Amino acid sequence: MFAHRGASGTYPENTLEAFAAGLAAGADRLELDVHGTADGEVVVFHDATLDRTTDGSGPVQTRSLAELRRLDAGYGFLAPDGTHPFRGQGVRIPTLAALLAAQPDAPINVEIKQSDPPIEDAVLAVLDRFGARPRTLLAAEREPLLRRIRAAASGVLTGSCAEEVAEFVDRVQSGRLTGYRLPGAALQVPPSYQGIDIVTAASVAAAHALGVEVHVWTINDEAEMEALLELGVDALMTDFPERAMGVLCRRGLRAP
Repeated sequence: MFAHRGASGTYPENTLEAFAAGLAAGADRLELDVHGTADGEVVVFHDATLDRTTDGSGPVQTRSLAELRRLDAGYGFLAPDGTHPFRGQGVRIPTLAALLAAQPDAPINVEIKQSDPPIEDAVLAVLDRFGARPRTLLAAEREPLLRRIRAAASGVLTGSCAEEVAEFVDRVQSGRLTGYRLPGAALQVPPSYQGIDIVTAASVAAAHALGVEVHVWTINDEAEMEALLELGVDALMTDFPERAMGVLCRRGLRAP
């Protein structure tokens, strides 16, 4: 089970606080996103711009690390009661290095969001500083960036991009799987996209036959978690790892 951007349903996403909470709730893997700063550092952040989650604005990549560290990464978090409990509480945008130092054993799933200028070499340099390649899976949404990542990160596990997922789904639906090899070690997909079912009994079986795991995002409803586990998916990505932990325990997949 992945804590999606940490326990981002209850803590500000992609922060050290959210990642610690996700692991404490039972997640065995952390899902996160990275961008580069103007001065070449790698920070854990989802959006290309600062506006949604912080008290800053504008593109992440135009700011130095020192500038980003002054921002309130808890500013945009909205609690169910309509309050902003993390504003002014010292929650900051972390570097990838800070996360690896804080969680030296947790497997991580890193989606590289920034394509231009390239940051894959900088990401790999941070991973190597902490000996973290063996516990890392790298992901990217689009094929050109993922192709670059695979070229730079030989031997590191990768996910599958949108183009590869689309081809896989088409081949499953048309029965054209003979001789086919799915790039990447995992399909990381939503249950459906634009009315097309992606995660089905047939697609899960086909992925497993190809030696590929199926990780499904972003699943926060317990009934949906149950249904996906019935299909045989390998992992759930969730904003609420404590909910997923409860489901896994009830199904005997985890000890209470």
